[in-house]
Amino acid sequence: MSNLRYVLLIQDCHFCETRDTGYIDKLRSDSAKMSQVAPRNAPLVCALAYDGLCTFEFGIAVELFALPRPEFADWYRYATVKAEPGPIRATGGITIEAQDDLDLLRQASLIIVPGWRGADAPVPPALCAALQDAYAQGARIASICSGVFVLAAAGLLTGKSATTHWRYTDKLAARYPDITVDPDVLFVEDDRVFTSAGSAAGLDLGLHIIRQDHGAQVAASVARRLVVPAQRDGGQRQFVPRPEPKARMGSDLAALQDMIRATLDEDWPMARMAQTAATSGRTLARRFREETGDTPLNWLKLERVSRAAELLENSAIPLADISDVCGFGSAESFRRDFRKLMGVPPIRYRERFGATA
Repeated sequence: MSNLRYVLLIQDCHFCETRDTGYIDKLRSDSAKMSQVAPRNAPLVCALAYDGLCTFEFGIAVELFALPRPEFADWYRYATVKAEPGPIRATGGITIEAQDDLDLLRQASLIIVPGWRGADAPVPPALCAALQDAYAQGARIASICSGVFVLAAAGLLTGKSATTHWRYTDKLAARYPDITVDPDVLFVEDDRVFTSAGSAAGLDLGLHIIRQDHGAQVAASVARRLVVPAQRDGGQRQFVPRPEPKARMGSDLAALQDMIRATLDEDWPMARMAQTAATSGRTLARRFREETGDTPLNWLKLERVSRAAELLENSAIPLADISDVCGFGSAESFRRDFRKLMGVPPIRYRERFGATA
């Protein structure tokens, strides 16, 4: 078994385990034939590959843009471009063989940069120069997750807005203060440069680009094959903070929180909270900050939005009734608070995540 090799054949996304190099060559030939389904003048999508490649993010590029789609009259050409010499070892013990180098980027319509091998890993100058040259010639450039650090190192995000995985947003903002970093959204588009949040947000970004190029119906068809929502707005939050488990079980504050959760439809001003907890408003605020990291009223708002999200997902209750039972006070307050925390209005949330969606 010492000579066993694992080879990822890029263009038809076959994963093989074999000692027969002739078989590998045959699969390469079949793969090349599949890639010729797209006409020669179709836009070229190039996905970068490099040592330490993030496999999932790279797979997103392959699945969205490399997979032949004969149901569409016009589709993309696709190529994997090696960003550096030497072996390309991807996460999971996979070795990638790519035939094209950075010179091909001059012909690209879209360049995809998967997650980089590390937020602190230096970016080769040759890669930066190739991306700068391609962008100057009109190419669109998109990063997934930590791939944003490649774009930043190349100077392609200077003066622009961008996002990345929430784990890296603070580091990106500190290292590149000339970039406006949005830590909440799924993806950002700014002057032909696209950046997405964590791994799965790369699917949302890719579908967004397909929608721009081919229209909503084509993007919806691709999404159906992937079994993912056809569209999630770029402005939707990466994640929604939920109330943390109570730090001190059995405390008076825990009893107050349980009482509020059971009567969300009632009015709960600060004075009533303090009176119910038999303490002063100042002491209550301090204890909330210690145990939840938030103010009492912000905690209450999040509880109401969380309950509303559950009802939107699991019931057909009218929006007006959800607003009442969760204690928002008015339909406008419901829409405003829900959108602020969830990134989309209640009706759109139900369309995407409801049981009948």
